[in-house]
Amino acid sequence: MGDWHAPQGPFDIPDVPNFIPRRLKPWLFIFFVLIIQFSGGLYLAAASDMVGTTAMMQEDILMAGYASLVGMSINFAVMFRLKFRFSNRVGLLICGSVLFACTIICAHTTSVPVLVATCFVAGWFRMWATLVCNSTIQLWLTPVRDMAIFFCYVYLVVDGVIQLSGIATVYTAFYSQWEYMHWIMAGLLAFMILLVLILVKPVKGGMQIPLLGIDWIGAGLWSVVMLCFTFICVYGNFYDWWEAEEIRGAALLGCACLLINLWRATFLHHPYISFQAMTNRNVIRATLVYLVFFTLLATEHVFEHSYAEAILGFDETNMIDLNWYVLVGIFVGCGLTYFTFALHKWRYKTMTAIAFTFAVIYLAYFYFLIDYGVEKEMLFIPLFCRGVASVIISICYLTSIVQSGLHFFVFPQALTINGFTGAVMGATLGPAVIGELLRHTVAKNASLLGAGMTDFNPAVTHQAFGQLYGQLQIQALAVSIKEIYGLLLMIALVSLILILISFSPIRPNAIFPKWRKIKKLLRREVSPC
Repeated sequence: MGDWHAPQGPFDIPDVPNFIPRRLKPWLFIFFVLIIQFSGGLYLAAASDMVGTTAMMQEDILMAGYASLVGMSINFAVMFRLKFRFSNRVGLLICGSVLFACTIICAHTTSVPVLVATCFVAGWFRMWATLVCNSTIQLWLTPVRDMAIFFCYVYLVVDGVIQLSGIATVYTAFYSQWEYMHWIMAGLLAFMILLVLILVKPVKGGMQIPLLGIDWIGAGLWSVVMLCFTFICVYGNFYDWWEAEEIRGAALLGCACLLINLWRATFLHHPYISFQAMTNRNVIRATLVYLVFFTLLATEHVFEHSYAEAILGFDETNMIDLNWYVLVGIFVGCGLTYFTFALHKWRYKTMTAIAFTFAVIYLAYFYFLIDYGVEKEMLFIPLFCRGVASVIISICYLTSIVQSGLHFFVFPQALTINGFTGAVMGATLGPAVIGELLRHTVAKNASLLGAGMTDFNPAVTHQAFGQLYGQLQIQALAVSIKEIYGLLLMIALVSLILILISFSPIRPNAIFPKWRKIKKLLRREVSPC
């Protein structure tokens, strides 16, 4: 995918007027991308506050939050077409306006379908706006278009903002109310729109590529597949899985849409996701690694909150303060990946082994640490390791997609698959599996621990029995969490051993083609024969 890059002059952004110093121009777009990343439509950190004020369930809010990830992932396949159809100014104005509207809607609606649809739209336009900003400063970050370097910056911003937005949301809700976070972000989006109107010129680079030949029907069907998968993972426990018509209906709808898409891909000239992307070796390898790795780290969503709240007695502000530990891990992980993987070209195998080593430390630390008297500061090491491990895997395997050898028209489709498996499945499948395992394990351990417990003893009052039963449930939860951490630790160790005994000499060499070359290819693709 690469070509020779001659030395270039000082980096400049022609979209920004010259009265802005050249050195400050890239930072303007970094400021824009930070606002865009903070404006996700819905903030999962405020889920408990939203449950109390909107009469929605926790699952409803999670579904809406993950719908944003689906919208983001499905956009990958057309994001380059959008870039070459609209100027930076128009793209930012459109995305900023849509995100502003989505932010306001999410702060006021109590309708679950409206909330889910709004978050899906917000995810789509947030991805578009992020591409506009990041593609503009790509040559500033890496003049040779080395994507290993570029993705270190991307995940530093994206994963870092996820942690910071959670902290900002909880403290905003603590000192006022959760809706204020939406109003603050709406104000920042309005400020961004104003800055774009003043500081970004409508520069056009020749003919704009029309949005022709895009399989919009396929995009809709793939979106339904992803949303059905997310629905099953989020609501499965609530509806008792396959016993419920809702879960069976979602599975049937998702499978039907998947089969239709696969059938259409056999004869369409430009399917939204082609078999070439689905069967690519790097895409399959990344999917398998994501499934194992993010299932091992799914305890983040299932255990950490329960452990901190029910066993350690943390309130919301103490729990969200743990995000700072993860944030430090993200910064260190991105820095480590930059110096080893991006600059010194360490092998994919080496980086994967390092990531799984940090995952092993994370699981082992929690397995041996779980107790009733743990101080908050003692959680720094495992949460730090989790932050390091997640960004290393994400950066390395996204880089491998660029290095997969796919034609540039197929490459964005592989990014869509990568987004679905890494972001959507990584956030939903693992927690669903681990959550169901925890439910059965707690029931088993509660039954064993309470085998000799009875309220027929006249010496035991009902109040005392209730206290004993509450202590029993906490003890069963602690034992179950420890048991599952041990199981996951064994799986992580086996995975690490398999990685260490395997052989792979491949090193990162993911050079992105020049934008004018991409535009020429796209123009040729949509032009009439």
